[in-house]
Amino acid sequence: MVLDSSTLFTIATGITLLLGVFLLVLWLQEREVRALAWWGAAYLMGASAVMLWGSKDASALIMPEAPSALLFIACGVLWNGARLFQGRRVLPGALFGGAVMWLIAVKFTPLGQSEHARVVLSSLVIALYAFLTAFELRRERRRERRAQWLAVAVPLLHSAVFLAPLALVLTVPEKASVDGLFALFAFETVIYVVGTAFVVVVMAKERVAFVHKTAAMTDLLTGLWNRRAFLEAADRLIAQRTRKSLPISVLLFDLDRFKLINDRFGHAAGDEALKVFARTASESMRTNDMIARLGGEEFAAILPGNAVDATIVAERLRAAFEAADIEISGQKIAATVSVGVATAVPPVQIETLLASADTALYRAKANGRNRVEVGQGEPAPGAPPPRVPAAGEAPAIAEAAAALR
Repeated sequence: MVLDSSTLFTIATGITLLLGVFLLVLWLQEREVRALAWWGAAYLMGASAVMLWGSKDASALIMPEAPSALLFIACGVLWNGARLFQGRRVLPGALFGGAVMWLIAVKFTPLGQSEHARVVLSSLVIALYAFLTAFELRRERRRERRAQWLAVAVPLLHSAVFLAPLALVLTVPEKASVDGLFALFAFETVIYVVGTAFVVVVMAKERVAFVHKTAAMTDLLTGLWNRRAFLEAADRLIAQRTRKSLPISVLLFDLDRFKLINDRFGHAAGDEALKVFARTASESMRTNDMIARLGGEEFAAILPGNAVDATIVAERLRAAFEAADIEISGQKIAATVSVGVATAVPPVQIETLLASADTALYRAKANGRNRVEVGQGEPAPGAPPPRVPAAGEAPAIAEAAAALR
């Protein structure tokens, strides 16, 4: 059986139409990935353009150049969907630019009188949009290297195939039939639409998984990492420092008299104080330091470096937060933070460092608050384990700690 260009275009149209519906249904399930709607619309527009192209009844009702223009708009929508997926703005002018250029060229220039020239111009427009799509997909950094190369290779291959007429027109006579070229393009289009749909679905699923994972590890109020994310990052950093036998430090922060701020100014003021501290911490910490909100008014940071490095970072953050202006309903709130520092050379458990930093933090509270105190790292070998308070001592210790916070 011989597959002519008409049969191949019919197959391409059916596949493209189904994939467009599939992408729109997927978008209805994953509304946070708006690019899926753009890609689904692009596929439906492309399928409609091909159907109009092959329909004699439709060609009698619309101008002959309309199907090609609609196909170029579909390519522009596909490209802008890739831009939207990367968080970049849509370019309406460039989206319709290919179609406008095509209509002007075939209507008002001699190019419209040459079938070969129309094929070459169409190839250039589609190849340009495919190249721009590949360029946008190249920006995606979260995928594995193999998937990243696949996302770029499919549009680039499509771009290269549609540039083939530039060489073919030099060898094919002007009056020769171009049905062979259209058959080639139809076959390549089937491969391209399937390959591109596969790539965008994989990308969308990875994006959704990334968003959900980030949401599960982010504190909603401050935007910092939460306790779970902190413990995972701490384990990774400790493992790295263990291999090199380099020191690691933990900072434990607690906003001073936070309960008094809530009682006096309201919980909105307390939330604002937490947000200001989180913002100040993000600006004051180094790029390789990791800070998180453990809960309430307690924050923790883990960073590579010794006690001197950690103390410098802690003091810089303490001073910056003290100087920050927290204003609620025109009323300024003076808020400060106490910091406990613990340092050790791995191997060491993050729980041990946190306990040592908490002891130092308790001492900072007892010594007047709004200060940095340095504790010890992992207990020395052979040292007795910390004493667990008796049942009768626990309430008294808890009351004393609450009074100091």
